[in-house]
Amino acid sequence: MSPPIRVILADDHRMFLHALRALLDREPEIEVVGVAGNGDELLTLARNHPVDIACIDIAMPLMNGIEATRRLLALRPGIGVIGLSAFSDRQFVLDLLNAGARGYVTKAEAGEELLRAIQTVRQGKTYLCPDVAATVTNALLYNAVGDNSAPRITARERQVLQLIAEGHTSARIADRLHLAASTVEVHRRNIMRKLDVHSVAELTKYAIRNGITSISD
Repeated sequence: MSPPIRVILADDHRMFLHALRALLDREPEIEVVGVAGNGDELLTLARNHPVDIACIDIAMPLMNGIEATRRLLALRPGIGVIGLSAFSDRQFVLDLLNAGARGYVTKAEAGEELLRAIQTVRQGKTYLCPDVAATVTNALLYNAVGDNSAPRITARERQVLQLIAEGHTSARIADRLHLAASTVEVHRRNIMRKLDVHSVAELTKYAIRNGITSISD
């Protein structure tokens, strides 16, 4: 008999996390070796347990799933990452895949689709649930015709935006991201310019609306 697929789950929504664990615990070929409520807990689990697959929520507090994916793969390059999100927005999907993930499943489909994703990614392949596969196809078509209408913010700007929306000061953000406070302010101004917003309240609404943070509106 083959050894079980060792899985870590990371999501800050406890009810959803427990439901996922209950789903996976019913599968004899899968072993859930730990659950995490944020990116820091995820990295700690990965350091302390052998892991094959990490299923990561995109909109976790402090460290979003895209940054968590980058750090996790730097720590354990062999882990297969599957993104979980309430959103199938093409920029989220592409950003996560560019960070090194090999799967993406929307939370609305996180039942049988997640089981398929785990099995597929464990084999070294990529798996996108149907909604997300359609999103990626559309993204390729948009790129083919040169559609660049959506504002593009960098991965670092996305980190800063998330922490601003979660109520952190520039000094706290600088400490968290190992930046100078002045650099954080530059990022803040650039984000506002790119998004054409003029207050922290507007930034926060944008972050909530686009799934960059999981806080409530």
